[in-house]
Amino acid sequence: MTIKTIIDIVSLWTLPTIILIILTTAIIRKIPIYETFIEGAKDGVKVSINIIPYLAAIIVAISMLRASGAIDSLANLLSPILNKLSMPADILPLAIVRSLSGSAALGVFSDIISTHDINSYVSKLAAIMLGSSETTFYVLTVYFGAVGIKKYRYALLTGLSADFIGIAMAIIVTRFFFG
Repeated sequence: MTIKTIIDIVSLWTLPTIILIILTTAIIRKIPIYETFIEGAKDGVKVSINIIPYLAAIIVAISMLRASGAIDSLANLLSPILNKLSMPADILPLAIVRSLSGSAALGVFSDIISTHDINSYVSKLAAIMLGSSETTFYVLTVYFGAVGIKKYRYALLTGLSADFIGIAMAIIVTRFFFG
């Protein structure tokens, strides 16, 4: 049996096994499974309703930045510096938008892929960067706002540091492997 076959089997059975363990534990502890599930679903709907205003605000802000051309202008302005760092100017919009919104980042990524060849350095860097960073402001705005957390200074600094490191490592890894 090859490693790929073992990984395929494990990935196929992981989720059903987890569900079976949860259901078995609930039955052993005599927890009303259906009623508990319904309560969780109700809480999920409440959280979704609380998130909507924050989500709308961040989507509007990102749309305004992209439509105004501010991000593209900044990329053109910084292109000489970015080229020395092995970061094409076309990647800067992705680096900026990624920490704001995942869906906006996917839109920018789609633009990059449609503009450049799928096997180009820019496309590979964009793909690695997309997977190496997080939607820091989205998480802080939507989730922290929904549960009422007001003091998130350290979470912001940690998130932005992780985003910066993720972007830097994406550049290093892409340059190393696809140079």
